[in-house]
Amino acid sequence: MSNRFFADYKKYIVIPREEHKFSDKGFDPHEFASHFILTLSIFDPVISSWKQASKHDINVEESITKVLDVFNQRNHGTYHLKLLEMEEDKTYFVLALSVKERIKPEHAEFEISDIIEKQISNPFYIGQSWYKFTSEKGRVERKLFCFSFKEYVYQLAAEK
Repeated sequence: MSNRFFADYKKYIVIPREEHKFSDKGFDPHEFASHFILTLSIFDPVISSWKQASKHDINVEESITKVLDVFNQRNHGTYHLKLLEMEEDKTYFVLALSVKERIKPEHAEFEISDIIEKQISNPFYIGQSWYKFTSEKGRVERKLFCFSFKEYVYQLAAEK
């Protein structure tokens, strides 16, 4: 190849724009149409409580915070996750999922399953090494979580 082939490369340089920074504005539930309470537990766990995670050199609460922060930054304005409960003597945690668009009840299971399997599980499984918490069966099936959910409907005390 000729040394002159890329001689005019400078006119093709495009400086990448800065990454969009996550808004400093706090979470406003009124900006979202649907809210769900998700309970996620480890599929076929090899630990009996989050306390045992330290044997695997994993700080569970810190891991959850990291994954949720990245999720909220990537999905800002579309989805929002918030940790509601994580107790050290359990192997489950509870999240609040807020969704910008209204999810019809008949589509909720599919859409929530899709969010958990495609956007939440992988960062925990690989990024935070949570594959260590599931058995060989879980690793073969590449399944990390069992989950349940229920739609959250907020009503003011005066409305009840």
